[in-house]
Amino acid sequence: MNKFVNASLPVLVGASLLFASSAMAQGIGPATGDREFSISGTGSSNKDFDNGTFGVSGDYGWYLSDRTLVGLRQSVNFADVQGDSDNTWNGSTRGFADYHFGRGAARPFVGASLGGIYGDGVKDTGIAGLETGLKYYMLPSTFIQGRAEYQFLFDSSNSAQDNYDNGAWAYTIGMGINF
Repeated sequence: MNKFVNASLPVLVGASLLFASSAMAQGIGPATGDREFSISGTGSSNKDFDNGTFGVSGDYGWYLSDRTLVGLRQSVNFADVQGDSDNTWNGSTRGFADYHFGRGAARPFVGASLGGIYGDGVKDTGIAGLETGLKYYMLPSTFIQGRAEYQFLFDSSNSAQDNYDNGAWAYTIGMGINF
């Protein structure tokens, strides 16, 4: 009888922990109808730190389901180039849609965005892209995130097809909240 009790105890404890973590995970993340706000940053420089860029991006969205988020994204970027007396600013405003996978604390997502880019260092034009990332919920409604976007510029449907192969990657790291 003691052997049965001794062997059953680890199984019982493991099953209890699994059930408790599953119950806790159900309270994490958004529900249908929730809103989301996030702020992210990006930056780069050359090895000598005399040419650099940085940017900030704010997202505001609505959950159509507990996995589908649609919203607006505003980005502002600054570039300081050595030898150039004029610093440049640019911005972009985009609509986006993301689909999230999983229901635990770590939630990978994929999505797309479409909008416009404008400012000193760019021609005012359309911008579109695909994105992927990961949100990790530190608290039931607060997360940190990393996102990578493949963006390309266009001013007509023909130039969108032509410019898709000439896109650029944009990376951001940030945090957000569901409410």
